[in-house]
Amino acid sequence: MIKVHHLNNSRSQRILWLLEEMGTPYEIIKYQRDAVTNLAPPELKKIHPLGKSPVIDLDGQIIAESGAIVAILTRRFGNGKLSPDPQSKEFDRYIEWLHFAEGSAMLPLMLALYTGRLGDAAAPLQPRITSELDNYFGYMNARVEKGGYLMGKEFSSADIENSFVLEAGKARGFLANYPNLLDLLARLQARPAYKRALEKGGTYAFA
Repeated sequence: MIKVHHLNNSRSQRILWLLEEMGTPYEIIKYQRDAVTNLAPPELKKIHPLGKSPVIDLDGQIIAESGAIVAILTRRFGNGKLSPDPQSKEFDRYIEWLHFAEGSAMLPLMLALYTGRLGDAAAPLQPRITSELDNYFGYMNARVEKGGYLMGKEFSSADIENSFVLEAGKARGFLANYPNLLDLLARLQARPAYKRALEKGGTYAFA
C-alpha cells in the first residue's frame, strides 16, 4: 500500500490526483498547516528531514520531491499510460516538463508570494518577478493548443505535475493574459479523477 503524507493546500494534492487517475490503491495521512504561520506542522519532519509535502512511503521507502514522485509512480503503476514510450523523443520532452514545474516555474511564483507580504519594501523586485512570470507562462501558453495538453493531444502526468503552477498562477491573477492555460486548467480540474482526489484530500484553496 502506498502511503501519501498529504498537507492541505499543497503540492501533494497532485499526488492524490495521479493515483486516482491510475486507479492505484493508497492511504492518505493528513497534516494541516499552522493557522497563523501557514507552515507545515513539525510532525512532517518525523517522516522526512525536510518536513515538506508531498512525501510518500512506497514499500517502506520514503520518497520526497513531487517531480520524482510523479515520475516513479507513473513508471511503476501507469501501465504504459500517462507518459510516452521511454525510448521515444516525446519521453525526453515529457521529462523536461516534469522538471519545468519545480525547476523553473515555481520560483517566481514563490517570490511573488513572499515579496507580496513585504509591501513597498519589495517594489524593486517586482519588475523582475513579473518578467519571469510572463516568460514562463508565455512559454507554456505557446505550447498548449486549445483543447490539447503539454504533450500535445494526449493527457499525461506532466499535466498533473504542472497543474499546481497553473492553479497558483490563476489564484494570484497571473493567467489573465494566457487563454490557452486557463482553458487547460479548466479541463484538468473537470476530470473525474481530479474531483475524486479533492474529495479525499480535503480542503484545497486552489481548486
